[in-house]
Amino acid sequence: MKDPEFYLPAILLVTAFACRFPGMRQTWRDPLLRTVNALLAVASSVFFFAAPTTIAAVNKITGVPNFSAPLVYSILTAFSASCLVLIINWRGGPPEAARRATLRCITAYSVVIVALFTLFALAHAPVERLRDLDTYYANTPYMREMIVLYLVAHTVAALVTTWLCWGWSVKVHGWLRAGLVLIVIGYLLNLVFDAVKYTAVAARWCGRDLDFLSTGAAPPVASMSAVLIGSGFIIPLVGPRFSDTWRSWSAYRKLGPLWRALHGAPASPGAAIKMAWWSPVELRLTQRESGILDGFLTLAPYFDRSLHSKARGAASRSGADPKQAEAVADAAMIAAALTARARDPEGRALESTGQDAAPSIERARDLIGVSQAYRRSAIVEAVRRNAARSENTYS
Repeated sequence: MKDPEFYLPAILLVTAFACRFPGMRQTWRDPLLRTVNALLAVASSVFFFAAPTTIAAVNKITGVPNFSAPLVYSILTAFSASCLVLIINWRGGPPEAARRATLRCITAYSVVIVALFTLFALAHAPVERLRDLDTYYANTPYMREMIVLYLVAHTVAALVTTWLCWGWSVKVHGWLRAGLVLIVIGYLLNLVFDAVKYTAVAARWCGRDLDFLSTGAAPPVASMSAVLIGSGFIIPLVGPRFSDTWRSWSAYRKLGPLWRALHGAPASPGAAIKMAWWSPVELRLTQRESGILDGFLTLAPYFDRSLHSKARGAASRSGADPKQAEAVADAAMIAAALTARARDPEGRALESTGQDAAPSIERARDLIGVSQAYRRSAIVEAVRRNAARSENTYS
């Protein structure tokens, strides 16, 4: 692939945009999400149209040497405006104030875009330059002003966005703060990009040649900046969903020992409906929790509340806090009940137990603690061994 330093960031940003495309119809009225989509589209366009191969193609199609210059500068200006608009909507506040600030920002940068094309139309730039236009035409009337204008507009946006994001990042936490920090780093790199460009252009004004800064150093800095900024805007949107999914998978896995104990033993409740591999983890977790609670209902006649109290006391004496002790006691009672039910294949306990049967475990929110205690607790293991050695009550 030609010009990878331009096309690779463009592909990454287009991929991020494509991932959001299916949901755009439902979220189009949300100004925040709409601005994120616009930002990704504009950012990918910046790199695509700034690639020398694309520049040459656009110049050839239009028949105007260097027509890509005001086009790329305008897209870059639109990207700067999109970032500011996104920050305005992202921070929240009164909707009317956000709309006014958005309108002022769009108006100001629209004027800059019109000025860029106007200055280019007034300039005389007949020699096509694919990589070093900024420095080659640094002393050309109107082209010089066009170059300085786009750099100033870009610098102002970078400074304002960095200031807003940094001030906001110290007030928030979690995924939002991580995203804001990445944006700040990205915009600091943008300021490095601007400084490099200013230096190369100013060197031409002073009669020196530092073009390598503009053609060699600036593009990779801009690429890294775009990746960081794009990631910073996306992470707070996808991060919470990732965290929720991770917590659900973790809970699903931790409930495994209790699930297998209840549904792998003889006389256990019927097998759960098998779910497709693509089923959401939240649905799988709900099914596992429901299956465990259903298993408790079938064990209720075999629960020994006195054993529960003894196990809780033993756990407390071993240093467990009240919540952990309760989980150990629940797990111990379940272990003994499973053994008792296995010794009662005819279900005599069910016949002899009325409405006053020992209740099942009601605390669904503590299932993970019970499952982990069932697998790890020495107290539960001791209860399991004692229950296995005890005499068959229902024989």
